[in-house]
Amino acid sequence: MLRTELLRVTAGRVFVAEFVGTALLLAAVVGSGIMGERLAGGNVAVALLANTIATAAALVALILTFGPISGAHLNPAVTLSDASQGGVKWSRVPHYLVAQLLGACSGVFLAHAMFGERILMLSTTVRSGPAQVLSEFVATFGLLAVIWACSRRRSSVVPFAVAAYITAAYWFTASTSFANPAVTIARAFTDTFAGIRPVDVPPFVGAQIVGAFAATLLFRWLVPSLPTSAGEVVVPKSEVGS
Repeated sequence: MLRTELLRVTAGRVFVAEFVGTALLLAAVVGSGIMGERLAGGNVAVALLANTIATAAALVALILTFGPISGAHLNPAVTLSDASQGGVKWSRVPHYLVAQLLGACSGVFLAHAMFGERILMLSTTVRSGPAQVLSEFVATFGLLAVIWACSRRRSSVVPFAVAAYITAAYWFTASTSFANPAVTIARAFTDTFAGIRPVDVPPFVGAQIVGAFAATLLFRWLVPSLPTSAGEVVVPKSEVGS
């Protein structure tokens, strides 16, 4: 898909793509967490493995699906980083952020409905302390590093590279790699395997934003140039929302 085609994407289509994509992502994250916990017989490692596989698979599918429409950011940290580099006009950033937050919460509620859980709840899962916050910085730094480097050199591999990184980060970070402010906020509304206490959300989100911009600045220097045309899936897209 060339730049001229991407420029025709309307704000409404961007909003819907980001809303639906983020909702489906959270349905996968929370739903697979519930299913994994129910089937694992108390084995947390097995439940986490199931959660990881489902999340990574959903990421590949969703980025391939919504990438040509909105860039498939599905993540406020990605959107803000992309806007800071001129990839998305700041006037369109609110469309992305509102859609992502509303979509994320809707996806959590959808997962609850599918598994017969209470629709509205608050998490009691403790995820606090310096190790957890550092983990979110590392997780989001790595995610944006993968996105920036791959989108600028081999855009077609972005969905698979992102999924591969998140799969690894689920296991090498103490926080299990939320790496997404919308995901973090929404997961405060599920008292299931994937939850996080509301009080633990602000430090996570702060670390995610700092990690995202640290990676953006580093890779602006390491890999400064964007291609003049892109394949169908480039996340973030310098062309989308222009």
